[in-house]
Amino acid sequence: MSSADPKFPPAAPEPDPDPDPDPPAAGGSPESETDAPGVPPPASALRPPAQPRRRKVTADLDRGMATIDAQLKLLPPAPGVYRMLDANGEALYVGKARHLKKRVAAYATPAKLPYRLTRMVAETEAMEFVTTHTEVEALLLESNLIKRLKPRYNIRLLDDKSFPFILVARDHPFPRAVKHRGARSIPGEYYGPFASAQAVGRTLVALQRAFLLRNCSDSVFASRTRPCLQYQIKRCAAPCVGRIDEQAYGALVDEAEAFLGGRSREVQERLAAEMHQASATLDFEQAARLRDRVRALAHVQGRQDINVEEIDDADVIAAHQEGGQTCIQVFFFRGGGNYGNRAYFPSHDRDREPGEVLGAFLGQFYDNKSPPRLILLSHEVPEQALIAEALAVKAGHAVELACPQRGPKRNLMDHALANARDALGRRVAEGSSQRRLLEGVAAAFGLEAAPARIEVYDNSHIQGRDAYGCMIVAGPDGFVKGAYRKFLIRDKDTAPGDDYAMMREVLTRRFARALKEDPDRAGDTWPDLVLIDGGQGQLTVAQQVLAELGIDDVALVSIAKGPDRDAGRERFFMAGREAFQMEPRDPVLYFLQRLRDEAHRFAIGTHRAKRTRAIAGSPLDEVPGIGARRKRALLDHFGSSKAVAQAGLADLESVKGISHAVAKKIYDHFHAGG
Repeated sequence: MSSADPKFPPAAPEPDPDPDPDPPAAGGSPESETDAPGVPPPASALRPPAQPRRRKVTADLDRGMATIDAQLKLLPPAPGVYRMLDANGEALYVGKARHLKKRVAAYATPAKLPYRLTRMVAETEAMEFVTTHTEVEALLLESNLIKRLKPRYNIRLLDDKSFPFILVARDHPFPRAVKHRGARSIPGEYYGPFASAQAVGRTLVALQRAFLLRNCSDSVFASRTRPCLQYQIKRCAAPCVGRIDEQAYGALVDEAEAFLGGRSREVQERLAAEMHQASATLDFEQAARLRDRVRALAHVQGRQDINVEEIDDADVIAAHQEGGQTCIQVFFFRGGGNYGNRAYFPSHDRDREPGEVLGAFLGQFYDNKSPPRLILLSHEVPEQALIAEALAVKAGHAVELACPQRGPKRNLMDHALANARDALGRRVAEGSSQRRLLEGVAAAFGLEAAPARIEVYDNSHIQGRDAYGCMIVAGPDGFVKGAYRKFLIRDKDTAPGDDYAMMREVLTRRFARALKEDPDRAGDTWPDLVLIDGGQGQLTVAQQVLAELGIDDVALVSIAKGPDRDAGRERFFMAGREAFQMEPRDPVLYFLQRLRDEAHRFAIGTHRAKRTRAIAGSPLDEVPGIGARRKRALLDHFGSSKAVAQAGLADLESVKGISHAVAKKIYDHFHAGG
């Protein structure tokens, strides 16, 4: 949304994608628009460019002015939205006005326009208008059009993704708690929004540990004959195999919904009372189970390090500017709990003030989501009352925009501002090329943010012998070689060369261990993206493994070599999407090829080292208790492993460092079948 008059971007050989101008009011009259700038632009805004560029803009200006003059004659004195279009019919700028005729007239006064505004007018070939009944409707329509058309001269929210919710589905006798994104077509209760899939994952883990709710699909539920891993690690009550009846499970669901609805303290006190009662009646097994659930709830509350008693449902939005860039941090509080935070980096002209950027952000951010009753802001925004009214119309309830100055809410805002400052510092410090590549990966695979950890898996073997699975890790700083892992294939039932079975074993071991070591995902060892060397078959295996483990928030992609194994013709496979290719010269494709090749190199190297050890190995390596020193003493004495195997007990005892017990162990090892 653009509710304030922006300054125009500096001239450049090509249009800057960031600027976001509104015109000054015609004649400088405040009556034309309440959001007219009222202050002269900085000197940098008025500095003329090289003379050839000025001549080109001047030559086109008359045509732009004529376009605007022609429209002025037809415009009504009504609120509405206007669009300035270039020669290709693309939107240059979208703005709203409570008086269309006066607002557009501001563009038709060359003496009042700085050079940068002149350039935009010079690019204008046509204009389109939509009248509305009220200025509030115009504001809502403007926000929607900016998000949809992405005009290059507006402040734009580029990375506005939908937010995940937790769904307690009521379409089954034993409801499940799962992450949900998209249309609310499944009957049940929806809780959120959460800032990220990770925030949902942490809360779901809490629900499973404290309330033992299932998260498996209905088909998996129906096919179970014995409890799964979730039951083993005390995160499910196993209703699928009758370990709990429907009534008792329903009570757990009610408690979970009370917890999600903001009554966590009430739930915890009730569980503690039940625990003490069970202990008093000497039912220590039940008391221990209740104790574990109380501890799980306490752990969740301890992780919610930002809690303000005065806040029930609210969004806390803070903006920090530095170096012409802005970071906006949004913290979500629902039911008195902290549902996480997310950073945004809107595209805008370097001269925009934080309040102006926040004002534009609010309209676009809440265009596809319902605002809470309270929104705390770090800065006053232009037309704050109008924005609050527009959000209230959208939400169906009153919405308050407030800038806290003191007390707990101000402390909360200071925390959000510190997060915004830190996030902007990290963004500036990151290598721009690596960041663009990771953002390109996110765009290519539809991720909600650039992945901070990518895991790539590959297998290596020779006709099924010495089989290994390997994992490499990459992130914003490149390859994380300290996180590489290799998996010796242990399953003796795996047929030689069965890549599917090997991939299943590797992924099962990797993620089952992650569930046990870091179920709350408090560390940085959980991937945002898993890339598998293979095709649709490998992808299906990976999906099955994660589904069996109850993991549904890790993105999976498989990369298959092109025809004749040509680099540049790789095909990518994802769930719910047709196989696709990238442009052969796409830098993101090169980056993904490097990841795949690094995984292949590591797998081949691991396999080669295994074969080298096997070739250089000795039968003595298989004797328990024989280390490098004793092995060397035996070889020095007898000359070869074969001679050691043929030696008698007395001969073995004569070797320096070989006791009677060790000699007998060696002798028995080589003569066990004789």
